[in-house]
Amino acid sequence: MDQIGLLLDGFAAALTPSHLLWALVGVTIGTAVGVLPGIGPALTVAMLLPITFRLEPSSALILFAGIYYGGMYGGSTTSILLNTPGESASMIAALEGNKMARAGRAAAALATAALGSFVAATIGTIGLTFLAPLVADFATGFGPPEYVALMAVAFTTVSALLGPNLLKGIASLLVGITIGLIGIDSQTGQPRLVFGAEALLDGIDVVIVVVALFALGETFTRLISRYGQSSVQPVHGRTALSRDDLRRSWPAWLRGTALGFPIGSLPAGGAEVPTFLSYTVEKKLSRHPEDFGRGAIEGVAGPEAANNAAAAGVLVPLLTIGLPTSATAAVILTAFQSYGLQPGPELFTESGPLVWTLIASLYVGNVMLLVLNLPLVKVWARMLTIPPHTIYAGVLVFAALGAFAAGGTTADLLVLCGLGLLGLLMREAGIPPAPAIVGLILGPIAEQQLRRALVLSEGDPSILVSGPITIALWAVVALSLLLSALVPVVRRQRRAREGADLT
Repeated sequence: MDQIGLLLDGFAAALTPSHLLWALVGVTIGTAVGVLPGIGPALTVAMLLPITFRLEPSSALILFAGIYYGGMYGGSTTSILLNTPGESASMIAALEGNKMARAGRAAAALATAALGSFVAATIGTIGLTFLAPLVADFATGFGPPEYVALMAVAFTTVSALLGPNLLKGIASLLVGITIGLIGIDSQTGQPRLVFGAEALLDGIDVVIVVVALFALGETFTRLISRYGQSSVQPVHGRTALSRDDLRRSWPAWLRGTALGFPIGSLPAGGAEVPTFLSYTVEKKLSRHPEDFGRGAIEGVAGPEAANNAAAAGVLVPLLTIGLPTSATAAVILTAFQSYGLQPGPELFTESGPLVWTLIASLYVGNVMLLVLNLPLVKVWARMLTIPPHTIYAGVLVFAALGAFAAGGTTADLLVLCGLGLLGLLMREAGIPPAPAIVGLILGPIAEQQLRRALVLSEGDPSILVSGPITIALWAVVALSLLLSALVPVVRRQRRAREGADLT
């Protein structure tokens, strides 16, 4: 129970006026940048690093942690309202949340996202407080074979569930993996898929791809649409969660948290995998499966909880073993090092007061985010009354600014436009963009871990099924592929029986 005493000391420091002010500034900025397409917490922290060097380490880290948590909150807003994720981990919220917005239930979607984020982030921070060493020990036991199997689980579940059929889901996944392979091979040093363009030697930033496929793809689709008015309907009815909404949401919050925190704690786990898995689980367990694809509130509540729980989980390997598993965590690691601090097992002993102040500030910032977001539900919902041409003109501006800030060259804007046209073609062909982002993020990681596994086994592929964890994960892969093939058959048979009964 030493953690409780240390945490109380952390609260004593975090509740000072200066630290409270920096926490408030951080969560406010984080929410704002989460809302803006392409301007994510990683980019914001990176831009603020040079101007925070004069701050005390605790104040700067509290600011950055607030931006991180706030970005997870705010990323769902544009996903729900505009079908344009502010963060890659928020793209699942667009699937059902935007359908709810189009049906006039934007406020309910935003409310379940805000409450789910608060519940999950609080539970995740409790897990960070008490379970960090245990989870970190388990994570360090993962070797390359386990990572390859985990990536395969993510690939198959995403491809099977996020497309109209398995083939289109796999096509989108392969698009993302191909984009992820662009650049210099880290092992051989040879350029891949650059076609002589020097600007592509460093690869394509994930921010640019996310903004292009979602923001530009959506905008271009609206541009060529023959409908002059937005298909999003004004908000009507209740502007908060009804009793039925709450009954359907709270189990999804808990299940999303249960998936998000442990997977987010794994090296290379990140927030994308648990959000997709949460959507899978909610779709399988829902008592209202007919609502999925038309605005199921569980499809917003579960993934958003998983997203925020994973954000807390990402801090486990960062603080305990110094391993960043997301872009924002990598920038925060840079912030630690700029103050002469090296995250790892010794951090809790050498800089214990700072670490526990940081953890306590996460609790405080989480409460601030809830107070800041819930009253603004109606304000965000009023965005739906803005003329669509104004909204998407703003989306284009912020998308271009985010892409230019990510790379800083004209070539990045050209790549943005090219990928935006690709996003338009994918939408016209009915190919979902979400699996492409997963392939982009996880494809290079899977390739790297597969190479390491084969090096360890001297080319023997049996190492990929050499342990109980890998066997269990590959069984999940086989099961997901089998279900994706059987479910359409069962649905066709059910429809045929229902049609026969009607006649």
